[in-house]
Parts: sequence; C-alpha cells; structure tokens
Amino acid sequence: MAAALLEGLASATSLEWLAAETRALDSALRREPDAGQRIVGFLLGDDTLMPPFPGLLRYLGWTAMARFLRPVVNAFGAWRDEERWLRRYCPTCGSLPAMAQLVGVDPGRRRLLSCGCCGTRWQYKRTGCPFCEIDAQRLASVSVEGEPGLRIDHCESCGGYLKTYNGQGDETFSLSDWSSLHLDLIAHDRGLKRLAASLYEFDPARHP
Repeated sequence: MAAALLEGLASATSLEWLAAETRALDSALRREPDAGQRIVGFLLGDDTLMPPFPGLLRYLGWTAMARFLRPVVNAFGAWRDEERWLRRYCPTCGSLPAMAQLVGVDPGRRRLLSCGCCGTRWQYKRTGCPFCEIDAQRLASVSVEGEPGLRIDHCESCGGYLKTYNGQGDETFSLSDWSSLHLDLIAHDRGLKRLAASLYEFDPARHP
C-alpha cells in the first residue's frame, strides 16, 4: 500500500516539490529487494534503510499502515482488557503516545493515550507520566487561549509533554496530532520536550 501510494503521488500530484520528492523515493525503493518489508522495517525503527526524504516516507508509510491496520486496531480495542495493559506504549505498534484524551466525568474519569502512528487508543493511569513513568498526583498543565478543548500536560520531572484533548465526539480531528502542531510550538517555547513518536518534524527556529 505504501509503495502504491508513493507511485501514485509521483505520477499524479500537481505539487512540483511533492512530485519531485515522491519520484526520488519511488525510484530508490524500486531498487530495494522486497521493498514492502523494507518499508515496514523502516517504520518500526530499522535504520539500515536510508531513503531520500525519510520524513516523507515515514508520514506516507504510516498513513498507509494505519489504514491497513484499522480493522485489526478496531477488533483489538473491542476485546482487549484495558486494566491488564496500562503500559505507556501502544499495544499495537509499540510507539509512545502522541496525545491523550480525558473521557467520562469525575470521580471515574479516565485518561486514554493515543498513538500518532497507527491510531490505537488505550487506557493509562491518570497521574502517571507516560515517558518517565513517575507517578505524580497532578501533572502540570498549560491552557491554550482559544482552544478550550485542548491543553498541554507536562511532567516536571522529565520535561516531556503530552497534548491532551479534554472532550469527546471529535476524536478523528482532535487526536490527529497534525491538527495541533501549534501546541508543539507553544510547548517548545516553554522549554518542554516532545518525547512522543511523531510523523512530523519541523525546526521551531523557522517558526517564530
């Protein structure tokens, strides 16, 4: 699916820069034996594949992978025992969470972590940092003006942060990670560190 997506973009896109980059990627991957397996390995951390424009391959590859895995993720979410997992990393692909969501009402409110790679959501303890795993009674939070449903939770121990959606009903957009890249810039300006897996890499110095 990822290889087919690359091939289609290389031949059909009207954006000159995107066409050039996808053509370069497509050409490089065609020279790889068993390109599909090589792409999967790259997405899961194999650094022996060194393609041109690795960020573009990471984004397009995970876009295809998430769509391919969607039926598995949905079925897995329907039967797994959330109380027996409670780990900081994604139960489907092993990535660290890109975002969190608070659901329900107190005192039984739950926190779900959301994978920015495959789209899996899973339960995690309310008071724990998913990066250094320190258990604090309350993670520090930064509210964002004009974004009542979003905030930045951060750990005072490791400095890692997690963008948090404080609501329900708009998960597809609000937990998509790309829709809240401005929160990453705010967090960077406050000296916080993105320790989560990400499909997006940008230089904050270029975005004053």
